[in-house]
Amino acid sequence: MDPAPLPEDLATRPFTAAAALARGVTRRRLRAQDLWTPTRGVRTVELPTTVLERARAFAAVAPTEFAFSHVTAAQLLGIPLPYAVEDDCLVHIVSPTAANRMRRPEVRGHRGLEGREVVEVDGLPVVSPADTWADLGEFVGPGRPVGLDDLIAAGDAVANLVGGTWPLRRAVERRVRPRGKVTLTYAIPRIRLGAWSAMETRSRLMVVRAGLPEPQHNIDVVSHAGRWLGCGDLVWEEQRVVGEYQGAEFHTRLKDRARDGVRRDGIERGDWTVVEIVAADVFDRQCRAAKLRELAGHLGVSAHLLDVLAADPQFLAPAQFARPRRRRA
Repeated sequence: MDPAPLPEDLATRPFTAAAALARGVTRRRLRAQDLWTPTRGVRTVELPTTVLERARAFAAVAPTEFAFSHVTAAQLLGIPLPYAVEDDCLVHIVSPTAANRMRRPEVRGHRGLEGREVVEVDGLPVVSPADTWADLGEFVGPGRPVGLDDLIAAGDAVANLVGGTWPLRRAVERRVRPRGKVTLTYAIPRIRLGAWSAMETRSRLMVVRAGLPEPQHNIDVVSHAGRWLGCGDLVWEEQRVVGEYQGAEFHTRLKDRARDGVRRDGIERGDWTVVEIVAADVFDRQCRAAKLRELAGHLGVSAHLLDVLAADPQFLAPAQFARPRRRRA
């Protein structure tokens, strides 16, 4: 026998068992196999698979004052995260310091809501982009999944959302002894507007650390006659060089390969040089050295002046993050 139909409004959203019982739904109906239980006391007709769907399910039983935070907030806001953090299956929720944390197996509770700004995303309360970026500092440190370049890539995305780096600086300064403060503070002046993907950010960091001129992100490419040719990922206007990151993100975000080829041909006919960059050029030592030499040739920089070691995303000079020692009187 098919299960009894649910009230129409309950069939289209997550609902609590208590609310269903109050509407006359029986306990036996709530145990039927056509319903899912994403967390204790909540039912859904469809299995929540996306971050947004899971957040909606947990919102049904969340405390009165709360917001989605940390990894969950970053995912809802579209802030790029490293894979080690992206795979976090917990729902992160922040509540006021004076309140009890939400304790469920599927939830990671945090405190300090009163010290964070909150925005609305698809009807859900979410910690603001700048405060979410500051929260990522909790994942920074030896053996932890977030590194400097991850913070800068996330910061580039947040800067695009909030219009610059000042809100990020303010979010860090507003905190009392925030985790990862040294790395967060170091990252802020290295964040730029305009990057559309984390790999564009990593490509920029690679070339700048090697000693090449810093490019601009996603600005218009114009011919000598003033005709608009397109928009480049990394653009050196003075040298008329465009760096294009080629990867899965790129082709999903923009155009397919055929149309991208037409775009490249048009830019090159406008007397620009296009240099393709792939993931291996950033993460593989030999490919990175070759790509930097290629870029140096187009940018008029002697390859002998390149610091290929500093361009390694794993390279970090200890002095950059050493806390200043106080001299004894």
